[in-house]
Amino acid sequence: MPDQNGPFSMTPPTKATSPLPAAPASQEPPPIWFLAPEGFFALPLAATPEERADLSHSFVRELYSRGDENIWEPAAPYYAAMAEMMAGTGVSYSAMGLFSTADEDGDGRAVTQNDGTQDDGTQDGQVVRHEGADGVAQCALTVAAVPTDQADADTDVVAQGILAILSGDEYNDARWLDLPCGPAVSCVTLREYGIKPELTETGEQVDLLTGQIQVHVPFPTGPFTAVFTLHTASMDYWTEFCDLMVAVLQTVFFTDPTEGAEGAEGAEKGQAR
Repeated sequence: MPDQNGPFSMTPPTKATSPLPAAPASQEPPPIWFLAPEGFFALPLAATPEERADLSHSFVRELYSRGDENIWEPAAPYYAAMAEMMAGTGVSYSAMGLFSTADEDGDGRAVTQNDGTQDDGTQDGQVVRHEGADGVAQCALTVAAVPTDQADADTDVVAQGILAILSGDEYNDARWLDLPCGPAVSCVTLREYGIKPELTETGEQVDLLTGQIQVHVPFPTGPFTAVFTLHTASMDYWTEFCDLMVAVLQTVFFTDPTEGAEGAEGAEKGQAR
């Protein structure tokens, strides 16, 4: 698994990653930095099969830290194949978020730790941990760079165009955002899917409600728009996931935050190839 604090490459998509029309890519995307909260496990995205295979072995050992070779060996090729499926889509960061729903004292919700347990704080100086069997809320987070037809300084114009397009769909909740890194547009959509009876535990059809938060952030450093997408079926914790997405967006930078700024260590970096 790539170092959560290290660089990853951003590439323009060969397939659509958002409902917006994309312009042909005339260059590779410029760098982008952001912080991925604890509890996210980044999939082994890489350019070559050899790199994906190596990273997938590290990934499964972190995700299933209490497992052994009987779990890791069959799981690694599965996640390597998932990463290969994302090749060419423009997705440069993809992660699974696992968060415990155990809340013994009502003060907060625990976050899945890398050792397979969850941590919701300390008690008498000791870290309080919970097993995943106590309940886990899940989400998926991806980041992609979509080519857009814009002048470098026209981020306001690009954001206004994105807002106009997304607002045209009555099922979208599209809103303007003013982020520390510049203008952006959020789009929230809810979808309900019918699960066939033969696939459910009760033998009856179940309606599954899912939510998606997609935020489009125009690059001020090149003709691209960063698309952050968070998707979840754990709708009982929708508010917490909305807050989490807001926290991620507050950390987005298009220039290196470690240059001339303190306290920005550990930023995720999207580096053009």
